[in-house]
Formats: sequence, structure tokens, C-alpha cells
Amino acid sequence: MTAGRRYLVGVSAVAAAALVLSFVLPPDARTGVWLATTLALIVQAPLGWRVVRAIGTERLQLVWAVGIAARFALVAACGLVVAPRLGLALAPLLFTLVGVLMCCVVVEAVVVRSATEVR
Repeated sequence: MTAGRRYLVGVSAVAAAALVLSFVLPPDARTGVWLATTLALIVQAPLGWRVVRAIGTERLQLVWAVGIAARFALVAACGLVVAPRLGLALAPLLFTLVGVLMCCVVVEAVVVRSATEVR
């Protein structure tokens, strides 16, 4: 399996897990969870894909660092702007957002490691 496919499978699994877990929450928290999952995947998918494409190049660390900064900016924007404007509870939104982003970072790390292992 290629690195790109591994990444796609991993991110899809994270999205599916977030969706399934949202159904154990109270209905008023689900909107924040779904919004956070959607925003995280919209930001994460292209950032992670760039990391996967940068494997084996000099710019891998730069691409990864820019991605981390973008994720941090997303969390800050959601906490300071999005949730208050939409009247959403902060806890479900931010916990889900950080959780999905960090799970996707783990997927990136696994894909990068498996693609760079010496066989």
C-alpha cells in the first residue's frame, strides 16, 4: 500500500470514529462535534497530504512545522471566534477539534515512519 493510501485510510478511520462517538453525546453537543470534525478534516487533509508528499525531501520538517502552526491557528480561531459567534459550547467543540487533529498527526507520523523505514 502506498503512503498516500495509508494516509487516506487513517484519516478516514479517524473521521468515522469521531462520527460514531458523537452519537453517545447529548444532542446539543453533537453540532459542535460535527463542526469540529468537519473543520479539522478540511484543514488536516491538505496539510497531511503535503507532509506525505514531502517524505524524503529536505522540506519535510518545514512542511510539518507550517502544518502544526495552521492547526494551532484553527484551534485558536474556533475557541475565540467560531464557537462564540455560533453559540456553541466550547468543551465539545474544542475537545473534538484537538482530538481529531492529534489523531490525524499520529496518522501522519505512522505513514511517514512506514514510508521511511529501511527494509
